[in-house]
Amino acid sequence: MRKTNRMIRAIALTIALGWTTEMYGWGRTGHDAVAYIAECNLSPKAKKRVERYLGHSIVYYASWMDEYRRSPGYAHTTHWHMAPVDEDLYYTEQVRSSKGDAVGELENAIAALRDYRHADDSTVAANLRYIIHLVGDMHCPAHVAFPDTELWYEVTFNDKKRGYHSVWDSGIIEAQHKWHYTEWQQQLDRCTKKQKREIMAGTPRDWFHQTAVDCRDIYEMAPPGAVLGRDFLNEAAPRAERQILKAGYRLAKVLNELFG
Repeated sequence: MRKTNRMIRAIALTIALGWTTEMYGWGRTGHDAVAYIAECNLSPKAKKRVERYLGHSIVYYASWMDEYRRSPGYAHTTHWHMAPVDEDLYYTEQVRSSKGDAVGELENAIAALRDYRHADDSTVAANLRYIIHLVGDMHCPAHVAFPDTELWYEVTFNDKKRGYHSVWDSGIIEAQHKWHYTEWQQQLDRCTKKQKREIMAGTPRDWFHQTAVDCRDIYEMAPPGAVLGRDFLNEAAPRAERQILKAGYRLAKVLNELFG
């Protein structure tokens, strides 16, 4: 019976992932910071090969998926920015969205580039742009769809009503610091080689599970209608910073393994 109930909830969550609410993990500042931290941790060979296909640095395309999601040719990517977990906070095939989600589509993009030398340049470039963005999205606390959890509601933040999801997307990092993305890298990218290896260890599913575990309580931090002040920001900002840093290192790992 318990297994049946879990399956029913998993199916319900998958159906719910036909989300129509706007989702912009980290906003431009956060995505640029993730990409620049990654860029600073690329091997020279990987950096050269990636930029050959993109024609630009990876920062240039950090928010590309958010900008093009409404374009007719990319409308199918609208649902790719979040991903679900089961009751044990794992991403599994049982909860995977039929419309696509951040973890599944990241895995698809990585698989498409494993033999990139035999793919046409446009295919390589498109999948690179997906990877650059989706690694960032899957580390945003509000981009984990937890079962039996209300994800979309308003709070008061900085004396204005706004969606709690958007508070994590951009509100926290913009309120805490007025840094350029290069300053985010300078301030956060201070780990030792050993620490970086520890953060980079694992697979995208492992990373998403860790994000779910570390961020499960964000909905307890701010229930619907909450008025969020400095105490909230002091607790939330270091968490957002850690997630951005992890995303940057892990994006570097993916690109180094593919192109290094």
